[in-house]
Amino acid sequence: QVQLVESGGGLVQAGGSLRLSCAASGSIFSINAMGWYRQAPGKQRELVAGITSGGTTNYADSVKGRFTISGDNAKNTVYLQMNSLKPEDTAVYRCNADRVVTVTGTQLVENDYWGRGTQVTVSS
Repeated sequence: QVQLVESGGGLVQAGGSLRLSCAASGSIFSINAMGWYRQAPGKQRELVAGITSGGTTNYADSVKGRFTISGDNAKNTVYLQMNSLKPEDTAVYRCNADRVVTVTGTQLVENDYWGRGTQVTVSS
């Protein structure tokens, strides 16, 4: 079983910064990509940023130039540096690990995993 543990959320004033971390643990053989999604009350979940094991990144248009995603493959950890935060960034941020291959006995099993989420609140 794989667990994703997120940290770094909190309350910040507009214009401030926060750094989110997400560490995956378990009998992990490989991870295709990791990313951050967010969901605000009354809104659909949206992809904020993602990064592949090869280092390719993608961002939602609303966060380009303000957020930076990075990863440490050796630690199965992904980070999201969020700068110039706006009230509209307020949401629950959840970490996702895509196409995680784990070792189960003599078998390799592939699944996607989600973290529980961390609240980010930006006050105006």
